[in-house]
Amino acid sequence: MMSQEQNDLMTRTGPKDPCGKLMRMYWQPAALVDELQGPRPLKPVKMLGEDLVLFRDEQGRYGLMERHCAHRGADLAFGRLENGGLRCSFHGWLYDTSGQCLETPAEPKQSQLCNNIRQRAYPVVEKNGILWAYLGEGEPPAFPEIDCFVAPDTHTFAFKGHINCNWLQALEVGIDPSHASFLHRFFEDEDTSGAYGRQFRGESAGSDMPMTKILREYDRPIINVEQTEYGLRLIALREIDEERTHVRVTNQLFPHGFVIPMSTEMTISQWHVPVDDENCYWYAIFTSYSAPVDKDKMRNQRLELYELPDYRSRKNKSNAYGFDPKEQATATYTGMGSDINVHDQWAVESMGAIQDRTREHLGQADKAIVQYRRLLRQEIENAASGAKPFMFLDAAHARSIQGPATMDGIGPTRGWETFWMEVDVKRRRSAPWAAPVPQEIADKVRHLSAAE
Repeated sequence: MMSQEQNDLMTRTGPKDPCGKLMRMYWQPAALVDELQGPRPLKPVKMLGEDLVLFRDEQGRYGLMERHCAHRGADLAFGRLENGGLRCSFHGWLYDTSGQCLETPAEPKQSQLCNNIRQRAYPVVEKNGILWAYLGEGEPPAFPEIDCFVAPDTHTFAFKGHINCNWLQALEVGIDPSHASFLHRFFEDEDTSGAYGRQFRGESAGSDMPMTKILREYDRPIINVEQTEYGLRLIALREIDEERTHVRVTNQLFPHGFVIPMSTEMTISQWHVPVDDENCYWYAIFTSYSAPVDKDKMRNQRLELYELPDYRSRKNKSNAYGFDPKEQATATYTGMGSDINVHDQWAVESMGAIQDRTREHLGQADKAIVQYRRLLRQEIENAASGAKPFMFLDAAHARSIQGPATMDGIGPTRGWETFWMEVDVKRRRSAPWAAPVPQEIADKVRHLSAAE
């Protein structure tokens, strides 16, 4: 069991909290690029407990700054985008994207007051559909050259969703390989031809066996966890018979992300960003290694559940997540429909705003969560002592963080250790864009020719 002090250490992310200080050392998703489309590219943003305003000026530059004006605290989310910046509607104070005050028009003409006024502001960059912000001090780290950042825009799609709970329990459901056999169980298999854009609904690679059947019938995976240069690698093995084993390889991307296979041709890279200690957003980039992503279809699928402008789920605690007892008895394990996002949302929100980990009892199936928490606590302590945090990358190191490799398919029971790597390498080499083969993987499958 965990003490309350340990739980608070990992879950509290305000500016003065130890975990909050760690999180501010990494780039954080702040919004989707789509959210700043239209005639007024401005929106209020709350992240890591800070109230901010995000905008794009007339030159296309992004700004993220403290939401309340440095003059007398009026709300800049209602400001005017003009004259190269954001102008407060109360007294007309004008700020550029760096937070520098450019004008204080109510002051005497000769006033130099604005030269000494700077609103707290943070750098923002755009990467494949997401606007990323760095809320830390000093120079930000470089981005790792992982697939979702390397792939062209045509082969990626970004989306987000709100979850009404602490960021840590939202992340932990994604590094828990065993839950899928229960939480996402379907009692009947369906035609897999309509599985595009839907997780766990297609066929497992290397077979015609639906993923729904594998998860339903083989519910005691053997879970291996390896520490990597980017976080953790999780390998879940479900033995079909003496000759065949289902292999699922996923990754924890430190500090609060994961990279998992969505299908044989697509992966999901997902991050869990605290709004405050009791709310978070997940941000995901879907990356295709074959055809360009059908963005309209992917967006429309997700907008069936998530309501704009806040990307909140239409199924939630207020309507019991759509729970249907008849469905639970005959069709799905949860009785909450076929969208696995709803299943995950119910699971993590039902724990409470911040899960009370002093009451939990972990087993062998939770080994990835145990290792991740150990890593997180270690890095919180390192950050507090002034040490360079894990995955705080310079440009040279960032180029070496590639992939990460994923796989979801049926291979040989003897030899699965290299089989999954071979599948990943072949997928990368056949991609229409330059999908790099991580050096660690390339070194272990040298027998594959470049043409394979």
